[in-house]
Amino acid sequence: MDEKAKKQILLRLSPKLWEELVKWSEDEFRSINGQIEYLLTEAVNKHKKGKK
Repeated sequence: MDEKAKKQILLRLSPKLWEELVKWSEDEFRSINGQIEYLLTEAVNKHKKGKK
C-alpha cells in the first residue's frame, strides 16, 4: 500500500469520547483526524513491541 495514499473509514464514536478527543487534540495542536491517527499509530507500535 502506498504510504502517501490515505484510507478513508467511517468511525462511530460516542459523544463523550468525541469531546475528550477534541480536547486532547487541541491540547496537542493536532486536528481531530491527526490525533486519532497518532493514537492508532502509537497503539500499533506498542502492540508490535509486545509481540517480540
